[in-house]
Amino acid sequence: MAKFVYAFSRGKAEGSGKDKAGLGGKGAGLAEMCHLGIPVPPGLTISTEVCTHFTATGGGYPDGLRAEVDAGLLAIEAAVDNRDASRFAIAEGPGGARFGDADHPLLVSVRSGSRVSMPGMMDTILNLGLNDATVEGLARRSGNRRFAFDSYRRFIQMYGDVVLGLSPKEAPGGGPATKDLFDGLLQEKRELRGVSENHELLAEDLQALCASFKAEILRRTGTPFPEDPAEQLWGAIAAVFRSWDSPRAVVYRGMYNIPSSYGTAVNVQAMVFGNLGDDCATGVAFTRNPATGENKFYGEFLPNAQGEDVVAGIRTPRPVEELGQLLPGAYRDLLDVAARLERHFRDMQDIEFTIQNGTLWMLQTRTGKRSGRAMVKVAVDMVTEGLIDRRQAVLRIEAGKLDELLHPMLDPAAHRELLTKGLPASPGAATGKVVFSAADAEAAGRRGEQVILVRTETSPEDIHGMKAAEGILTARGGMTSHAAVVARGMGKCCVVGAGAIQVDYTLQQFSVGAHVLKRGQVITLDGSTGEVLLGAVPMTAAHVEMDQEYNQLLSWADEARRLRVWANADTPLDARTARRFGAEGIGLCRTEHMFFAPDRILAVRQMILTTTTEGRRRALAKILPMQREDFEGIFTEMDGLPVTIRLLDPPLHEFLPQTQKELAEVARELDIPVDRVARQNAALHEHNPMLGHRGCRLGVTYPEIYEVQVQAILEAAVNVAGRGVRVHPEIMIPIVGHEAEFQRLRDLVVKVAEQVLSGGPEIHYTVGTMIELPRACVVADRIARTADFFSFGTNDLTQTTLGLSRDDAERFLPRYVELGIYETDPFISLDVDGVGAMVQMAVDKGRGAKPGMKMGVCGEHGGDPRSVAFFHQVGLDYVSCSPFRVPIARVAAAQAALRGQGEKG
Repeated sequence: MAKFVYAFSRGKAEGSGKDKAGLGGKGAGLAEMCHLGIPVPPGLTISTEVCTHFTATGGGYPDGLRAEVDAGLLAIEAAVDNRDASRFAIAEGPGGARFGDADHPLLVSVRSGSRVSMPGMMDTILNLGLNDATVEGLARRSGNRRFAFDSYRRFIQMYGDVVLGLSPKEAPGGGPATKDLFDGLLQEKRELRGVSENHELLAEDLQALCASFKAEILRRTGTPFPEDPAEQLWGAIAAVFRSWDSPRAVVYRGMYNIPSSYGTAVNVQAMVFGNLGDDCATGVAFTRNPATGENKFYGEFLPNAQGEDVVAGIRTPRPVEELGQLLPGAYRDLLDVAARLERHFRDMQDIEFTIQNGTLWMLQTRTGKRSGRAMVKVAVDMVTEGLIDRRQAVLRIEAGKLDELLHPMLDPAAHRELLTKGLPASPGAATGKVVFSAADAEAAGRRGEQVILVRTETSPEDIHGMKAAEGILTARGGMTSHAAVVARGMGKCCVVGAGAIQVDYTLQQFSVGAHVLKRGQVITLDGSTGEVLLGAVPMTAAHVEMDQEYNQLLSWADEARRLRVWANADTPLDARTARRFGAEGIGLCRTEHMFFAPDRILAVRQMILTTTTEGRRRALAKILPMQREDFEGIFTEMDGLPVTIRLLDPPLHEFLPQTQKELAEVARELDIPVDRVARQNAALHEHNPMLGHRGCRLGVTYPEIYEVQVQAILEAAVNVAGRGVRVHPEIMIPIVGHEAEFQRLRDLVVKVAEQVLSGGPEIHYTVGTMIELPRACVVADRIARTADFFSFGTNDLTQTTLGLSRDDAERFLPRYVELGIYETDPFISLDVDGVGAMVQMAVDKGRGAKPGMKMGVCGEHGGDPRSVAFFHQVGLDYVSCSPFRVPIARVAAAQAALRGQGEKG
């Protein structure tokens, strides 16, 4: 019979840290801490399998679940009743705490826990079990009426937001529309009492607020606030499961390719209280600095508070070091536990803790989110410290996050006008226009604008705006707040806790002293210093090649990988950048990209629009020296390395004149009437240009175009060879679908090569094809007989295999991913079952006809870690990607090789 509920308490647990798939990350971490004897409040975990069932059935539960939860609650009560856990009882007295007991109530928290950390994306409820009777019992037991009603106030507010659906909604100006909800009532009470913070309110204020909150819930929902603790519990469990498919969680999963099928676990745990008095506290910490990777305990806490105050950024917390002066014994215990957890898990940990009456309780441990910089440093340092080996260091890297290290930084010599300074929550630099709402940030992103999202504090509902923004600035919150943790995970520059700024959502502005910054004005953030600067500050390129840990890690990756990593580069500057990042060749040089400059595109338009071979040759005569010069520059930059040049493959519409002025320019150059050029322009219109007169079809119908390109390539090779450059040109024919197309154009290349190279230096060149059509995969054995290499153009192969236009699919493809029809966007990560099967077929057929034939991939999938793993598996020789993704591909290729070795072992 299936088991759905797993109990845990100090010293024992059903499950372990290895059970993340079923227990979720939080549940697995709690179980493992219990096995280690670390002080953890007892609780139970409802497995992710229940979430999957709940979603599939529209809110149903598996048979037997309620009985298992009831048994789990009894186990929690038994653990609390144990003499070793007597501190749970709040005060001494006969008998133990019981769930729903009016005299001695057991309160619980209800938290989510996916197998993959999703900070702030799902819901949490604290102090569950309170009602008008149990709150009085809590007040008597604790001897602290203010604490009891503070806990009750928090519970009603959380339950109203999360379970009853009264969550704050974003107003048009960007501010949460909470004036008539809980925050509005809190604000009124603070103003009436003449205080600025919630913790300054008195017990009678909080008791009155509880009544006001419940009246507001009745007014808005038509249903009284539930008094039955069991009803409260099942309402909270359902809310956590529903939050797995909340808009913010769906956005987050899409950003990090987390499958919807994972589901979330639910953790029900006995409450411990950080808001019980001056010897209580709550906090979040990391065993190392998550922004820089420095090996130093790093975190924040709030005295006399509950955990949500820290995470949500409601109050700006204090550095965790200050806990050593306030509660030295608990702080020593915390340092000891943190060190034990890092040694045990052999990775940086993100921990949550509560101190009740001077006693430490651990609420969470999980692998800590970190910046790309910290990720590299922690991995390398842990090898040096002997915690992990090189293999583990490389496998631990999230390859895509290496991109963060390549981001520009602020020019240290540039003038800076400092507005204010906050906490440097996530490194990097960002410049953009100020916006105050997630919706405005997302809309600006769609328009291609760079913006900085400015908030008093962020909430999980802001996730789509945080994704679209260049950087994030908050007035409140600390280094472990929602904004900070999520921004670090995204690699976004973030400054939090800039307490000097006052945000006014109604007027769409924020002020800092005498400065008033309105929506649309430009600011710059320095995520490494926390500085907020007026206007745009110049940036400089990041020089990761000067970084010792980065170089060390990449050298370990290079030792492990089998796949070579090349780059897609169209200019000498691209080639230089690619080589700087470690590219071992150029896998795709797109010759059509060389013609978009204003001084070149006219000659291309002449070539396209003329109706005679002679006219085309006159236009090509202008193009020849341009191409030759470009190729010389690229060959020189790539001295000694292969350069694969794709012959012209333009969807012609990209080059056709669009305006009357452009038509007139072409007519003047061709010396023919404008209306004649206009007619020819119209005649070249294609209904589906991506599947039209392009690639090898252009070379077959107008062979003089490819003749001139081959001439430019090989003349450039001869010229640079004469200057001592080692040159290895590879000529690639695109959009081949029939072996006869390739044979015809290979013959053309060989003919031109014989003319250009006759009597000159010996230049070794190869002729291959780009595989981007399903037919080419099916007849790959026939094409391979005369081709020297295959390079898979997976962008177009995805379009033609799936029958999807990349440009048009963006209208509906996100919905397909959201629904799980496609696990990920197939243009970002290869569709292994469909497109991957075509690649596998072409590899098998091609090498069946020509054993050992060189094969690679030049689509942007070559820089996607998941796709790289597949390309390693099918036996390709190299992947090629944009220059800035070369380090990512190097690590991904190493990880694929290392995982393969592990499977064999």
